[in-house]
Amino acid sequence: PTPLRRLFDYLPPESLPKEQYQNLKTGIRILVPLGNREVVAILISTSEKSGLAKNKLKAALAILDDAPILPTAIIKLLRWSADYYHHPLGESWLSVLPTLLRKGEALSGRQHSYLRLSTWGKGLADDSLSRAKKQQLLIRVLRQHQALALREILEDGHSRAVIKALKDKKLIEEFQLEAPPQVDTPTQAAEKPLSLNEEQKQATDKIIASIKHFSVLLLEGVTGSGKTEVYLQAIAAVLEQGKQALVLVPEIGLTPQTVKRFKNRFHCPIVALHSGLNDRERLDSWLQSSRDQAGIIIGTRSAIFVPMAKPGIIIIDEEHDISFKQQKGFRYSARDLAVMRGQYENIPVVLGSATPSIETLHNAQYRRYQHLKLTQRAGNAQPPDFRLIDIRHQELTEGLSPELIEAIKETIEAQQQVLIFLNRRGFAPTLICHDCGWIAQCHHCELKMTVHRSPAHLHCHHCDHQQALPQRCPQCKSQPLAELGQGTERCELILQQLFPDTPLFRIDRDTTQRKNAMQNMVDAINRGGSALLVGTQMLAKGHHFPDVTLVAIIDSDAGLFGADFRAPERMGQLLIQVAGRAGRAEKPGKVYIQTHFPEHPLITTLISRGYHPFAQDLLAERKQLGLPPCGFMALVRSEHQQPQASEIFLREVRAAAENLNLPIRMLGPLPSPLAKKAGRFRFQLLFVSTQRQQLQQLLKQLIPQLESLRSARKVRWSVDIDPQDMY
Repeated sequence: PTPLRRLFDYLPPESLPKEQYQNLKTGIRILVPLGNREVVAILISTSEKSGLAKNKLKAALAILDDAPILPTAIIKLLRWSADYYHHPLGESWLSVLPTLLRKGEALSGRQHSYLRLSTWGKGLADDSLSRAKKQQLLIRVLRQHQALALREILEDGHSRAVIKALKDKKLIEEFQLEAPPQVDTPTQAAEKPLSLNEEQKQATDKIIASIKHFSVLLLEGVTGSGKTEVYLQAIAAVLEQGKQALVLVPEIGLTPQTVKRFKNRFHCPIVALHSGLNDRERLDSWLQSSRDQAGIIIGTRSAIFVPMAKPGIIIIDEEHDISFKQQKGFRYSARDLAVMRGQYENIPVVLGSATPSIETLHNAQYRRYQHLKLTQRAGNAQPPDFRLIDIRHQELTEGLSPELIEAIKETIEAQQQVLIFLNRRGFAPTLICHDCGWIAQCHHCELKMTVHRSPAHLHCHHCDHQQALPQRCPQCKSQPLAELGQGTERCELILQQLFPDTPLFRIDRDTTQRKNAMQNMVDAINRGGSALLVGTQMLAKGHHFPDVTLVAIIDSDAGLFGADFRAPERMGQLLIQVAGRAGRAEKPGKVYIQTHFPEHPLITTLISRGYHPFAQDLLAERKQLGLPPCGFMALVRSEHQQPQASEIFLREVRAAAENLNLPIRMLGPLPSPLAKKAGRFRFQLLFVSTQRQQLQQLLKQLIPQLESLRSARKVRWSVDIDPQDMY
């Protein structure tokens, strides 16, 4: 686990018999000395010879595994990805393993408590506990399963008192297992599958037909078209064949509700993998997947590397989402690696989205991916009606136009729900002195700090620096400090004043940090009745709110003028995704969009013609400019406390690249759009090529030279292949 792009030679442990040397397999863990430390390493290969003299070699300390901890397909995937993303193999390998395995812990899970019906419980008549409703409910739940984890039963709301009462009556029994017991009929549904319309049925049939071989299928469905039901029915076919399904979702907030929906449908062990788990929980889920003790694995980006004993299908939901691209360290794209893994495992990969990325649409257009379309909303739901509100010359109430306030009032009076979208958390994005013009800036980033009210403080959302809210101007000592702009907290405050009797839910990173906070709010919203929902893009991702009939987008203009060439694409995806929360059930939906640029061609195309023509227009622009997906990019970043050091290093990088005489365009070195972050000045050098192979050839020759530069030792530098974030 080092940042060095090389392998290390060791002698076998002195305690290892010579006859066992040849039995050592690629992918086992070995404890080795490294400098003055002992670290867990991965065996890549064995050899009779070394480039170093024998007396220069250290002996490994211990062999930790009898067999490789990862299957062949994942080993191949790691080798390919480390090579493609030009990341050190050691860091690539170790970064995808659960923390406890990286620390050398044995490949064994902990014991868990499970409950099952006793012999008496199985023979109990359905109405025997009619006077103890809660006990009867738990008996019914356990009848549907061979056994259930005690933790899951408690999380579902069953009390320990009910469990104890049934144990005292000898109707249920508790036992210990390392992993969930296997289920004989894993596809038996707790919840019946929904009936499919013709488009859904065709899409499901084509996915099922591809289960036995590799293929990539783009499932493009308008919001509310029932993509999840297509996933569920395709997964049922995979489980019937005794195989496993891997489902990736973009946000940790979506994982609990996705797991809940899958558990309602399938009677098979389902595990989750995401950053919200502790080390032990993560290892348990990882082991269950690798040992075929889980039929469905649901996770975020890093779950693409989880081993599956019997892989059957990979599904990437909301494939366009930027969170599938790792932005630090090992900068891989989980979506792109899913395609490579599907090829190695010889299984289908389904990419689902209402707003596919332009790269994915380009691949479908050239028939690299099979394109499945869902153009109708499920059931009787109709697409929402869009309305642009020109807010130029209007008197706004804390960012809300009179027309929008009236529409919110009418919706609430009809006992329906309103979603107000503002992709800016906090109370206000700027704190300014009314007298001298001083602006509260982060000393580490030289950017404006956001005002928060609960609790009151200033917060830099770039480096996470926080400080107390000043009572007076630190420059001129005057007290009238003004809060400019609007965040979700401020929007929440004005809506509470305008509609004091209406329940209000604010959903952003500040209100969903506690465990189960997001799910609790979603459950409360879905109980029905009038309500106001205020939130950031967390609200836009896959949530189903059947009573939301009005979506209000307060500020739609930010994406029109972003420094990143992908900004218009992201704006369009976000607007369509947010708008898709309206009118998803029987009630018709409306979408009000406030803008200063109602005639802007991107907005008018998106609203009047839809996402697909909008994306095609952006693709035509990219072709003219040679930008992805019609060109290939790599970004070399550098950062240091002194700006000169970062720039000098990148100048040397550019000079070395020019000496290679390859037809690659270069831009920079230039300051990054976010030029200073966390006290470090950031510069970048962009490489663009019309051919991926030429770009890779350049980097393979260039990176070894960079590691030998003296200036490289003074700065933090990184290489980002196919960058998704230009900041």
